[in-house]
Amino acid sequence: MEYRQVTFSPTDESLNAILIAELAEESFEGFEEQESALIAFIDEGQYKEDVVAAIALQHELQYEVKNIPQQNWNAEWEANFQPVVVQDFCTIRADFHQLDIRTPYEIIITPKMSFGTGHHSTTQLMIQMMKDLPLDGAKVLDFGTGTGILAILAEKLGAAEVTAIDNDEWSYTNTEENIERNNASTIQVQLGSLEIVAGQQYDIILANINRHILLAYMQQLQQAVSAGGKVLMSGLLTEDREIIVQAAGDAGLKLESEDMLNNWITLLFLKL
Repeated sequence: MEYRQVTFSPTDESLNAILIAELAEESFEGFEEQESALIAFIDEGQYKEDVVAAIALQHELQYEVKNIPQQNWNAEWEANFQPVVVQDFCTIRADFHQLDIRTPYEIIITPKMSFGTGHHSTTQLMIQMMKDLPLDGAKVLDFGTGTGILAILAEKLGAAEVTAIDNDEWSYTNTEENIERNNASTIQVQLGSLEIVAGQQYDIILANINRHILLAYMQQLQQAVSAGGKVLMSGLLTEDREIIVQAAGDAGLKLESEDMLNNWITLLFLKL
Protein backbone atom coordinates (compact mmCIF):
# COMPACT_ATOMS: atom_id res chain seq x y z
CA MET A 1 0.00 0.00 0.00
CA GLU A 2 1.28 3.46 -0.86
CA TYR A 3 0.40 6.88 0.48
CA ARG A 4 0.31 10.34 -1.00
CA GLN A 5 2.16 13.09 0.82
CA VAL A 6 0.75 16.54 0.09
CA THR A 7 2.65 19.63 1.23
CA PHE A 8 0.70 22.90 1.40
CA SER A 9 2.49 26.25 1.65
CA PRO A 10 2.76 28.95 2.77
CA THR A 11 0.72 28.38 5.94
CA ASP A 12 0.70 29.40 9.59
CA GLU A 13 -0.64 27.85 12.80
CA SER A 14 -4.12 29.31 12.40
CA LEU A 15 -4.47 28.20 8.78
CA ASN A 16 -3.05 24.77 9.61
CA ALA A 17 -5.92 24.22 12.05
CA ILE A 18 -8.47 24.96 9.34
CA LEU A 19 -6.67 22.82 6.76
CA ILE A 20 -6.42 19.84 9.11
CA ALA A 21 -10.16 19.99 9.77
CA GLU A 22 -10.97 20.14 6.06
CA LEU A 23 -8.47 17.45 5.05
CA ALA A 24 -9.54 15.07 7.83
CA GLU A 25 -13.03 15.14 6.34
CA GLU A 26 -11.51 14.07 3.01
CA SER A 27 -9.86 10.92 4.48
CA PHE A 28 -6.40 12.38 5.19
CA GLU A 29 -5.00 10.44 8.14
CA GLY A 30 -1.75 12.02 9.28
CA PHE A 31 -0.47 15.58 9.55
CA GLU A 32 2.86 17.24 10.22
CA GLU A 33 2.85 20.96 10.99
CA GLN A 34 5.91 22.96 10.03
CA GLU A 35 6.74 26.64 10.48
CA SER A 36 5.29 27.71 7.14
CA ALA A 37 3.83 24.50 5.70
CA LEU A 38 1.45 21.65 6.41
CA ILE A 39 2.26 18.11 5.31
CA ALA A 40 -0.74 15.77 5.01
CA PHE A 41 -0.86 12.04 4.29
CA ILE A 42 -3.58 9.93 2.68
CA ASP A 43 -4.02 6.38 1.40
CA GLU A 44 -3.35 6.49 -2.35
CA GLY A 45 -6.75 4.92 -3.05
CA GLN A 46 -8.51 7.76 -1.19
CA TYR A 47 -6.60 10.58 -2.89
CA LYS A 48 -8.63 12.98 -5.06
CA GLU A 49 -6.64 15.53 -7.02
CA ASP A 50 -9.65 17.78 -7.63
CA VAL A 51 -10.39 18.01 -3.90
CA VAL A 52 -6.79 18.90 -3.04
CA ALA A 53 -6.64 21.46 -5.85
CA ALA A 54 -9.89 23.06 -4.68
CA ILE A 55 -8.69 23.35 -1.08
CA ALA A 56 -5.39 24.86 -2.20
CA LEU A 57 -7.18 27.33 -4.47
CA GLN A 58 -9.63 28.33 -1.74
CA HIS A 59 -6.78 29.26 0.61
CA GLU A 60 -4.46 30.60 -2.12
CA LEU A 61 -1.80 27.95 -1.44
CA GLN A 62 0.76 26.06 -3.44
CA TYR A 63 0.89 22.28 -3.02
CA GLU A 64 3.23 19.45 -3.92
CA VAL A 65 2.31 15.76 -4.11
CA LYS A 66 4.56 12.72 -3.92
CA ASN A 67 4.10 8.98 -3.35
CA ILE A 68 5.46 7.28 -0.23
CA PRO A 69 5.57 3.48 0.20
CA GLN A 70 4.03 2.35 3.49
CA GLN A 71 7.28 0.98 4.90
CA ASN A 72 9.07 4.28 4.27
CA TRP A 73 6.22 6.20 5.89
CA ASN A 74 6.31 4.06 9.03
CA ALA A 75 10.06 4.55 9.40
CA GLU A 76 9.79 8.30 8.85
CA TRP A 77 6.86 8.64 11.27
CA GLU A 78 8.71 6.69 13.98
CA ALA A 79 11.85 8.74 13.51
CA ASN A 80 9.96 12.02 13.92
CA PHE A 81 7.44 10.98 16.57
CA GLN A 82 7.92 12.98 19.76
CA PRO A 83 6.32 12.25 23.14
CA VAL A 84 3.43 14.41 24.31
CA VAL A 85 2.88 15.59 27.89
CA VAL A 86 -0.59 16.99 28.62
CA GLN A 87 -0.69 19.34 31.63
CA ASP A 88 1.64 17.16 33.75
CA PHE A 89 -1.30 14.73 33.83
CA CYS A 90 -0.80 12.28 30.97
CA THR A 91 2.18 11.32 28.82
CA ILE A 92 1.76 9.76 25.38
CA ARG A 93 4.90 8.12 24.05
CA ALA A 94 6.26 5.30 21.92
CA ASP A 95 7.92 2.31 23.56
CA PHE A 96 11.35 3.45 22.37
CA HIS A 97 11.15 6.79 24.22
CA GLN A 98 13.14 7.10 27.43
CA LEU A 99 11.78 9.99 29.49
CA ASP A 100 12.73 11.63 32.77
CA ILE A 101 9.26 13.18 32.97
CA ARG A 102 6.75 11.27 35.09
CA THR A 103 3.02 11.94 35.02
CA PRO A 104 0.16 10.15 36.83
CA TYR A 105 -0.89 8.46 33.59
CA GLU A 106 1.15 7.15 30.68
CA ILE A 107 -0.04 5.75 27.37
CA ILE A 108 2.32 3.88 25.05
CA ILE A 109 1.35 3.82 21.39
CA THR A 110 2.72 2.37 18.20
CA PRO A 111 3.37 5.41 16.01
CA LYS A 112 1.59 4.64 12.77
CA MET A 113 -0.35 6.67 10.25
CA SER A 114 -3.52 7.57 12.08
CA PHE A 115 -5.13 10.79 13.21
CA GLY A 116 -4.42 10.37 16.91
CA THR A 117 -0.88 10.43 18.25
CA GLY A 118 -1.72 12.94 20.96
CA HIS A 119 -0.08 15.87 19.21
CA HIS A 120 -3.27 17.41 17.92
CA SER A 121 -4.95 20.11 19.99
CA THR A 122 -8.28 18.25 20.05
CA THR A 123 -6.74 15.12 21.59
CA GLN A 124 -5.05 17.24 24.24
CA LEU A 125 -8.30 19.09 24.96
CA MET A 126 -10.18 15.80 25.33
CA ILE A 127 -7.55 14.51 27.76
CA GLN A 128 -7.66 17.71 29.80
CA MET A 129 -11.44 17.53 30.17
CA MET A 130 -11.44 13.79 30.88
CA LYS A 131 -9.63 14.56 34.14
CA ASP A 132 -12.91 15.87 35.58
CA LEU A 133 -15.32 13.32 34.12
CA PRO A 134 -16.94 10.73 36.45
CA LEU A 135 -15.19 7.82 34.75
CA ASP A 136 -14.72 5.59 37.78
CA GLY A 137 -16.96 2.56 37.25
CA ALA A 138 -18.50 4.08 34.11
CA LYS A 139 -19.58 2.42 30.88
CA VAL A 140 -17.82 4.39 28.12
CA LEU A 141 -18.02 4.63 24.33
CA ASP A 142 -15.11 6.06 22.34
CA PHE A 143 -16.69 6.99 19.00
CA GLY A 144 -14.00 7.35 16.32
CA THR A 145 -11.24 5.92 18.50
CA GLY A 146 -8.36 6.52 16.04
CA THR A 147 -5.39 4.97 17.85
CA GLY A 148 -7.29 4.21 21.06
CA ILE A 149 -5.65 6.87 23.22
CA LEU A 150 -8.87 8.13 24.80
CA ALA A 151 -10.25 4.62 25.32
CA ILE A 152 -7.04 3.56 27.05
CA LEU A 153 -7.05 6.67 29.25
CA ALA A 154 -10.71 6.04 30.14
CA GLU A 155 -9.76 2.60 31.46
CA LYS A 156 -6.82 4.03 33.37
CA LEU A 157 -9.20 6.57 34.95
CA GLY A 158 -11.37 3.77 36.26
CA ALA A 159 -13.96 3.01 33.57
CA ALA A 160 -15.49 -0.42 34.14
CA GLU A 161 -16.30 -1.07 30.49
CA VAL A 162 -15.04 0.70 27.35
CA THR A 163 -16.20 0.18 23.77
CA ALA A 164 -13.94 1.72 21.10
CA ILE A 165 -15.33 1.97 17.56
CA ASP A 166 -13.90 3.24 14.29
CA ASN A 167 -14.89 2.66 10.66
CA ASP A 168 -11.25 2.72 9.51
CA GLU A 169 -9.58 -0.71 9.41
CA TRP A 170 -6.13 0.77 10.01
CA SER A 171 -7.39 2.50 13.18
CA TYR A 172 -9.12 -0.69 14.32
CA THR A 173 -5.90 -2.71 14.00
CA ASN A 174 -3.71 -0.02 15.55
CA THR A 175 -6.09 0.38 18.49
CA GLU A 176 -5.94 -3.35 19.21
CA GLU A 177 -2.13 -3.17 19.16
CA ASN A 178 -2.10 -0.20 21.51
CA ILE A 179 -4.57 -1.84 23.90
CA GLU A 180 -2.27 -4.84 24.18
CA ARG A 181 0.78 -2.60 24.58
CA ASN A 182 -0.89 -0.86 27.54
CA ASN A 183 -2.17 -4.08 29.13
CA ALA A 184 -5.74 -2.79 28.92
CA SER A 185 -8.38 -5.36 29.81
CA THR A 186 -11.79 -3.66 29.74
CA ILE A 187 -11.72 -2.29 26.16
CA GLN A 188 -13.64 -3.92 23.32
CA VAL A 189 -12.75 -2.68 19.82
CA GLN A 190 -15.30 -2.84 17.00
CA LEU A 191 -14.98 -1.94 13.33
CA GLY A 192 -17.86 0.29 12.23
CA SER A 193 -19.86 3.35 13.21
CA LEU A 194 -22.59 4.05 15.78
CA GLU A 195 -24.95 1.61 14.09
CA ILE A 196 -22.98 -1.36 15.45
CA VAL A 197 -23.76 -0.36 19.05
CA ALA A 198 -27.42 0.50 18.42
CA GLY A 199 -29.57 -0.23 21.46
CA GLN A 200 -26.67 0.19 23.89
CA GLN A 201 -26.45 3.08 26.34
CA TYR A 202 -23.34 4.56 27.91
CA ASP A 203 -22.60 6.75 30.91
CA ILE A 204 -20.00 8.72 28.95
CA ILE A 205 -19.38 9.08 25.21
CA LEU A 206 -16.09 10.43 23.86
CA ALA A 207 -16.41 11.75 20.30
CA ASN A 208 -13.30 13.42 18.88
CA ILE A 209 -14.24 13.43 15.19
CA ASN A 210 -15.37 16.43 13.13
CA ARG A 211 -18.34 18.75 12.72
CA HIS A 212 -20.03 16.93 9.85
CA ILE A 213 -20.01 13.51 11.50
CA LEU A 214 -21.12 14.93 14.84
CA LEU A 215 -24.03 16.73 13.18
CA ALA A 216 -25.00 13.62 11.22
CA TYR A 217 -24.99 11.43 14.35
CA MET A 218 -26.24 13.93 16.95
CA GLN A 219 -29.58 12.20 17.50
CA GLN A 220 -27.93 8.77 17.73
CA LEU A 221 -25.43 10.16 20.25
CA GLN A 222 -28.30 11.45 22.36
CA GLN A 223 -29.96 8.03 22.23
CA ALA A 224 -26.71 6.24 23.07
CA VAL A 225 -26.02 8.18 26.28
CA SER A 226 -27.97 7.35 29.42
CA ALA A 227 -30.04 9.95 31.30
CA GLY A 228 -27.65 12.11 33.31
CA GLY A 229 -24.78 10.91 31.13
CA LYS A 230 -22.25 13.07 29.33
CA VAL A 231 -21.02 13.44 25.75
CA LEU A 232 -17.59 15.02 25.22
CA MET A 233 -17.19 16.29 21.65
CA SER A 234 -14.20 17.69 19.78
CA GLY A 235 -12.61 17.79 16.34
CA LEU A 236 -14.26 21.21 16.19
CA LEU A 237 -13.05 24.67 15.30
CA THR A 238 -14.26 27.71 17.24
CA GLU A 239 -16.54 28.67 14.35
CA ASP A 240 -18.29 25.28 14.65
CA ARG A 241 -19.46 26.02 18.19
CA GLU A 242 -22.81 27.66 17.45
CA ILE A 243 -24.10 25.03 15.03
CA ILE A 244 -22.98 22.13 17.27
CA VAL A 245 -24.51 23.64 20.42
CA GLN A 246 -27.76 24.30 18.54
CA ALA A 247 -27.94 20.78 17.10
CA ALA A 248 -27.09 19.21 20.45
CA GLY A 249 -29.74 21.29 22.19
CA ASP A 250 -32.34 20.27 19.61
CA ALA A 251 -31.43 16.64 20.28
CA GLY A 252 -31.80 17.01 24.05
CA LEU A 253 -28.19 17.63 25.10
CA LYS A 254 -27.32 20.63 27.29
CA LEU A 255 -23.92 22.34 27.09
CA GLU A 256 -22.22 21.98 30.47
CA SER A 257 -18.66 23.23 29.90
CA GLU A 258 -16.10 23.89 27.18
CA ASP A 259 -12.42 24.54 26.53
CA MET A 260 -10.33 25.92 23.67
CA LEU A 261 -6.77 25.48 22.38
CA ASN A 262 -5.25 26.88 19.17
CA ASN A 263 -8.64 27.69 17.61
CA TRP A 264 -9.97 24.20 18.42
CA ILE A 265 -12.73 23.58 20.96
CA THR A 266 -14.05 20.74 23.08
CA LEU A 267 -17.66 20.79 24.29
CA LEU A 268 -19.13 18.76 27.16
CA PHE A 269 -22.86 18.03 26.99
CA LEU A 270 -25.23 16.60 29.58
CA LYS A 271 -28.28 14.49 28.76
CA LEU A 272 -31.16 15.71 30.90
